[in-house]
Amino acid sequence: MQNMLLSLLIWLPILGGGLVILLGNERATMARWMSLAIAILVFVMSLSLWTGFDSSTHLMQFVEKSAWITQFNINYHIGVDGISMPLIILTTFSTVLVIGAGWEVIQKRPAHYMAAFLMMEGLIIGVFSALDGILFYTFWEASLIPMLLIVGIWGGDNRIYAAIKFFLYTFLGSVFMLISLIYMYNKSGSFSILAWHDLSLTATEQAWIFWAFFVAFAVKVPMFPVHTWLPDAHVQAPTGGSVILAAIMLKMGGYGFFRFSLPITPDASLQFSDVVIVLSLIAVVYIGFVALVQRDMKKLIAYSSISHMGFVTLGVFALFLAYDPQAPEGAFLGLEGAMVQMISHGFISAAMFLVVGVLYDRLHSREISTYGGVINSMPKFTGFAVLFAMANAGLPGTSGFVGEFMVILGAVQANIWYAVLATTTLIVGAAYTLWMVKRVFWGAITNPAVETLDDINGREFSILAILALAVLVIGLYPQPMIEVMHTSIEHLLNQALTSKL
Repeated sequence: MQNMLLSLLIWLPILGGGLVILLGNERATMARWMSLAIAILVFVMSLSLWTGFDSSTHLMQFVEKSAWITQFNINYHIGVDGISMPLIILTTFSTVLVIGAGWEVIQKRPAHYMAAFLMMEGLIIGVFSALDGILFYTFWEASLIPMLLIVGIWGGDNRIYAAIKFFLYTFLGSVFMLISLIYMYNKSGSFSILAWHDLSLTATEQAWIFWAFFVAFAVKVPMFPVHTWLPDAHVQAPTGGSVILAAIMLKMGGYGFFRFSLPITPDASLQFSDVVIVLSLIAVVYIGFVALVQRDMKKLIAYSSISHMGFVTLGVFALFLAYDPQAPEGAFLGLEGAMVQMISHGFISAAMFLVVGVLYDRLHSREISTYGGVINSMPKFTGFAVLFAMANAGLPGTSGFVGEFMVILGAVQANIWYAVLATTTLIVGAAYTLWMVKRVFWGAITNPAVETLDDINGREFSILAILALAVLVIGLYPQPMIEVMHTSIEHLLNQALTSKL
C-alpha cells in the first residue's frame, strides 16, 4: 500500500471525478456525497505521508518509478520530501473544504463542479510529487483545465474574460519552462529532475534557464508585474475556485523556485537575486497599498495574497545575501520562513475567501459598502471573520505571523533596509484588513438587508472552525511542521550555495 500511496493520491480523485460526472447532475445529491467521500478518503490517506515520513533524511520518500515513454527516457517517477509533502496535505485538506463549502450554494451542474475540484486535486498532487520533468510539465499544464472551467462556467458576469486571461498568462509563461526542460534533456539525456540538480551548466546556460523558469513561476505566484490576472480571476471565480487558486495554485510557483531554480541554477539565482528581491519588495509594499483602496472584498483579499506571497520569493532569494558561513541561520530562516509562509497563507487565504463567500451567498454582493454592522445579526460568523482578518494582518499567535517573522529575521541579516521595507506590510496589512473589518462588521447596521441575515449554519461553522484551529495551531506551535521540512531545506540550502561553474 505504501509503495503506491502517491499514485493513489493522484489517480483516486481524478478517476473519482470521472465517476461523479457519470452520475450526472440529475443525481446531484449522490454526486455531492460521493465527491465528499472521495475528498475525505484522499485527505485521510494523505496523512500517511506525514505519519510515515522520515524527517531525518533529505532523500525522496514514497518513491515510485516505471517506464512511460522509453524512446525519450521519460518515466512515471514520483516521490516526496519535506518540501513537497506539506503542500500535498494542504491540497487534500483544502479540497475537502471547498466541496463542503459548495454543498448548498452550487445548484448549476453540481456534479461537474465537484468533479472539477477532485480532478484538479489529483493533478496538483502530481505537480508536487513529480520527479520527471515531462511528468511535472504534464501535471502543471493539465491542472489549468479544471480551473479554467470552474471560472468560466461558475464564475461571475465577466467570467469568460477572466478565465481566458488566467489561462493565457499561465500557459504562455509555461512555454519557456518547457523549452528549458527540453534543453536540459538534450544536455543530460534524462528528464530526471534529481539528475538535473547535479547537471553542470555554464553561466550563460544557467542565466537563460533561470529566466525561463522565472517567467513560468513568477506568473504563477504571481509576482509583480505579471500579477494582473489574479484579481480578475479571483473576483470572477466562485468561492471554491478562489480558495483553491489562492491556497494551492499560487504555491505551485513558489514550489517551482524550490524544486528547480535554486538547485539547478544556483549561480544564476545568486547573480539575479537582487532583481527578484526588488520585485518581491514591490509586491509586499506597493501591492499592499493597492489593497488598501479596494472596494470589493474579494479584490482586496486577492491583492493581499500577492503581497503575502511576496514574502515567499523574498525569503527564497534573500538567502544568498543572508548567508554567512559563521552564522548560516539567517539564510536558513529565510528559506524555512518562505515554506511556512506558503502553508500558512494556504489556510488564511482559504478562510478569508470563505468568509466573503458566506456573505455573498446571503446578499449577492462583494462590495464593502453593502455591509455594515454584520456583528449584530451574525455574531458567531463575525468572531471567525475577525480571527482570520487578524491572522491575515500577521497577529502574533496566528500562523500569519510565523512565516513573515522568519522571513524578516532572515532579511535582517541580508540587508536591514530589505527587512524594514518588508516589515511595512505588517502596518499596511493591518490597515487594509482592519479598515475592511470596521466597515463590514462593526458599528450600527447601515443596510436594512443586513438585519435579515442568518448566522452561519452547522456546515459553515464546522468549515470555519477547522480552519480557525489550523491557523491557531500553526501560530502557537509551528515546530512539528518546521521539523518535517528542516532536513530537506538544509539540503536545498547546500545545493543553492554550491557553485556549478
